[in-house]
Amino acid sequence: MIHPTADVQTANIGPGTTVWQFAVILSGATIGANCNINCHTFIENDVHIGDRVTVKSGVYLWDGIRLEDDVFVGPNVTFTNDKYPRSKKYPDAFQRTTVCRGASLGANATILGGITIHEKALIGAGSVVTKDVAAYTLVLGNPARAVARVNDDGEIIETL
Repeated sequence: MIHPTADVQTANIGPGTTVWQFAVILSGATIGANCNINCHTFIENDVHIGDRVTVKSGVYLWDGIRLEDDVFVGPNVTFTNDKYPRSKKYPDAFQRTTVCRGASLGANATILGGITIHEKALIGAGSVVTKDVAAYTLVLGNPARAVARVNDDGEIIETL
């Protein structure tokens, strides 16, 4: 289902995916099956979204971002893709950021470009992620620091 007020320029959207009002998706983007793309989102050309991904309101996915299957991106999560941004100056290539299978990003987290958030990692709300996050790890703060190991359901199994 694509809401009539959404501006969807790509044909690369899997079955069962819902795109809500006022979303903008550029022509080069690829979105998998059974995803939920909430209202007021923007997805650039060089973005790949796997299956069963949720992207909540207020999220902008810039060129170079990869979201693997079963990722959750909370409201107003901020991604970057240029280490040294300047107006009207573009890098030869944008930074690549990968959020691996089953990871969850809490509301208002900031994810710097060029990092990998590994499988089933959990990013606390408002955290600023400046480096790679290990699989099954909960990170919190600014800058984000590992505070616990989590299980498949995101429950803390060991504090660090």
